[in-house]
Amino acid sequence: MMDRLRQATPTHEIPGRFDPWLLGASVALACLGVVMVGSAAIAGAGMEVGPWYFLSRHLVFLAIGLGLAGWLMRTDLKDLEAHSKWLLLAAVVLLLLVYVPGIGKTVNGARRWLNLGVANFQAVEAVKLLYILWLASYLKRFNEDVVATWGAMLKPVAVVGLLVLLLLVQPDFGSSVLLLGITAGLLVLGGAPVGRIAAPVLLLLPALVALVVLEPYRLRRVTSFMDPWQDQLGAGYQLSNALMAIGRGEWFGVGLGASVQKLSYLPEAHTDFIFSVIAEELGLVGVVAVIGLYALLVGRALWLGLKCVERGRHFAAYSAFGVALWLGLQSLVSIGVNLGLLPTKGLTLPLVSSGGSSVLMTCAALGLLLRVSYEYERAVRRVAQRQAQAQQPSVGQPPHTAQPPLADAPVRTAALRRPRVEPVFAAPADALSARRPR
Repeated sequence: MMDRLRQATPTHEIPGRFDPWLLGASVALACLGVVMVGSAAIAGAGMEVGPWYFLSRHLVFLAIGLGLAGWLMRTDLKDLEAHSKWLLLAAVVLLLLVYVPGIGKTVNGARRWLNLGVANFQAVEAVKLLYILWLASYLKRFNEDVVATWGAMLKPVAVVGLLVLLLLVQPDFGSSVLLLGITAGLLVLGGAPVGRIAAPVLLLLPALVALVVLEPYRLRRVTSFMDPWQDQLGAGYQLSNALMAIGRGEWFGVGLGASVQKLSYLPEAHTDFIFSVIAEELGLVGVVAVIGLYALLVGRALWLGLKCVERGRHFAAYSAFGVALWLGLQSLVSIGVNLGLLPTKGLTLPLVSSGGSSVLMTCAALGLLLRVSYEYERAVRRVAQRQAQAQQPSVGQPPHTAQPPLADAPVRTAALRRPRVEPVFAAPADALSARRPR
């Protein structure tokens, strides 16, 4: 029985563990999203589609997203890394498909959706995850070159430039800025000098400003953001109603389901401006809780990435960094828009806002994060198992009082393996000296 207990579990059979903080924050945000989508959409749906249309649709996409997350939680990261080039090609193809007649679909003047028959899918949501996986693989393979040379650093800049160009034609200015932010953040975390990254940013900045100034509706958004009350019934309508909803919430809110601004006053109350409904119904307490959950989720993902770097698991680390930047920047922009800190952009609040494409791909991103945590924990347990095996005596041999440190193992174990030859018969020293001829 003791011999059986001493036998360690083979390292390939050691299981990992999904990070409970990531899992808990994700479940909490998903549950909050279900409650708030039901509250925000039930009054605003009207007689056109029925009071439960948006909630039931949100639940269906959330269920599919959970299935997608479960699949990624069971997929080895090495398999994703091996197909990283094909993932980038798939991202480009998805952005091109929106221009194919019969497949691409125009909604509100923007050609961003793919017609899947039963539902529409926004291609850029999948592009975010596919691009992050490719960039993580690239930074792992060419990390030293990215740090030392201009050419290796500018290659991902050129790739994201192509994606941004395809997005601006749709047009989708918000997702373009988000992809640029993810790229800059990952390059910095990958070790590229900040001064070298600043040069392309300074070159792109005038172009981004020109895109805002030359497009009338973007310029109206910027001017209305600065003072929405000057044109409260025009360009500042969304922001002014969002600010009124936030102001009504005060400390503890008006109560769940009791929002007034969602009653056809606040546009897109169940999607882009759901944070304002949360602030009105749950107050400052609810706002702090939501921001705290996103801070926990993003902070834990960054911590996980740092731990993977320490273990030499660079693809897992950059994947975690990329998802953290994506969710962190998008939630920051969405909350900033609702609070009047940023110009109005069509970015949803991850995992909370209603929106099939966003819910699906956010669940997939969280599934990837949980897979990273699983493989990291498995690696930690394997190292602990090997250390325990090195310190454990062999079966049938007495335990050693002291074990050599692991760092000296390659040298000292070789010395221990050399058999010590002892004479079978040992004569006393005095007898040997007596036999010598004098």
